[in-house]
Amino acid sequence: MDDIVKKAMQKWPDVPACFGWLALDARGAWRMRDEETQRLDLPGNKIMHTALCAFINRNYNVDDRGRGYFQNGPQCVYVDLALTPYIAHTDPAQGIVLQTGEVLRAIDHVLLTEQGQPLFVAGNKVAALDDRDIADWMRGLSMDRQSVDDERLLDWVVSPSDQANLTWQYGEQALNVNRILTDELPSRFKFEQRPR
Repeated sequence: MDDIVKKAMQKWPDVPACFGWLALDARGAWRMRDEETQRLDLPGNKIMHTALCAFINRNYNVDDRGRGYFQNGPQCVYVDLALTPYIAHTDPAQGIVLQTGEVLRAIDHVLLTEQGQPLFVAGNKVAALDDRDIADWMRGLSMDRQSVDDERLLDWVVSPSDQANLTWQYGEQALNVNRILTDELPSRFKFEQRPR
């Protein structure tokens, strides 16, 4: 968290929290949601200002109730989540990187939803992979020690009875990939998609 934000929190400790005005989309972009956007349940306008996005990322966290928030000076701005509290991207040099810039050095679990959405669990963080990076992610997959093509992966996703062992190689880690239903994510990982 930026020092200027910490100082503002000390100076004005009782600023009311803000809900519904900021969203994190499934590709890791921040979106501003005005009253009409909220009323129509639309994603909102993508924030394009690089410095503002960097400021939000540096001051983003998840509270003990599982609510993602951006600490905007003294005001806590709770975030509507399209999918998970963090969104991951592949980086050829660093590996898996969250939208905040944090590199996931070690990943505890890899999950795949019924829709083919990869997710990473690292400590207390769960992150969905930006769909534009799925092809890169698939290069690390193997099934029963053989490479995996789109068709074989789709069969595995839609056939829970398929006993083939799907793994994903991340550096020195060979991680089993397990199935999860999208609807189970908030309860299993204890986060709120729409804090109010």
